[in-house]
Amino acid sequence: MNWSMGHGAINPLGSFPEERSRLLQAIYPSLQEFCIHTLGWQTCPIEILRDLWLPLAMQLQVWQRQAWDQSQRPLIQGILGGQGTGKTTLAAILTQILNLLGLQVCQLSIDDLYKTYSDRQQLQQADPRFCWRGPPGTHDVELGIAVLQRLRQSQPVELPRFDKSAHGGMGDRALPEPIAQADIVFLEGWFVGVRPVDPIAFDTAPPPIVTAADRAFAREVNDRLQDYLPLWDLLDRLIVLAPTDYRYSKQWRREAEHRMIAAGKPGMTDGEIDRFVEYFWRSLHPELFIAPLLGKSNLSETSSADYVIEIDANHCPTRLYSPTQPDRPTQSASPAD
Repeated sequence: MNWSMGHGAINPLGSFPEERSRLLQAIYPSLQEFCIHTLGWQTCPIEILRDLWLPLAMQLQVWQRQAWDQSQRPLIQGILGGQGTGKTTLAAILTQILNLLGLQVCQLSIDDLYKTYSDRQQLQQADPRFCWRGPPGTHDVELGIAVLQRLRQSQPVELPRFDKSAHGGMGDRALPEPIAQADIVFLEGWFVGVRPVDPIAFDTAPPPIVTAADRAFAREVNDRLQDYLPLWDLLDRLIVLAPTDYRYSKQWRREAEHRMIAAGKPGMTDGEIDRFVEYFWRSLHPELFIAPLLGKSNLSETSSADYVIEIDANHCPTRLYSPTQPDRPTQSASPAD
């Protein structure tokens, strides 16, 4: 793995090698067990723990203290990542580390905020373009706002949960999970923190937004994204997991479906995968909506993300940087033996 700490890279333990070594030794055994028994990995990659997960967890600890000192409330941390980038896994690993550091963490996915099966059926009947759950317009934004507001006020709340297997895979609400309080709240999802872009962008949008109907759908989704801004405004920070090429998501979906079919489970054909992935590119194209968060575009109304983790074709993190910081010479970190 070629790992680098890019410009604006975080390394809160870099000046304290003894403390860093102590934390690594204290955390590694428990995280090794979690990676093997829960994630199904062969081992916990110690170089990624040393150079990414642990520094990031320590930075979250700093942000959590700031949120508590300033407003007596938990840190609400957004994590954005498309399919295959590992956003759910990152949240799970950071949760394990932060728990070991004495912090209580709760995880919430944008998927947990889907409208009920009945409500989504009504949406699809009114507008057949919303044939799959996922794009803006298929979530109960008010529910998400209410949950985050209660968490910010350190009040007990029932976290919504979603059962994707219900109604033959159409999905529906599951029993909520009660939680008394949290020090850090993760809200993760494939467009968490994404904001509307100037509608003129769709006049020259990249493929697969090619027809007048495609552009009309993209503009409709862009308009519906406005409803999510009050939810995003409750986030304190945003971390983005960004593939070095957004088109990897199609390759990753194929690999996942092929594994399911090989295991005797139902899966999509390559043609179905192409239509599925391109549907989401038509709704929120990464070049239009994700690039602004990486500091690579002026199309969006938002500022850049706090940190970006670049992901290579093998799902591995290769670079960490802050698009809001001035350029600095890249610092390379050699993998541990």
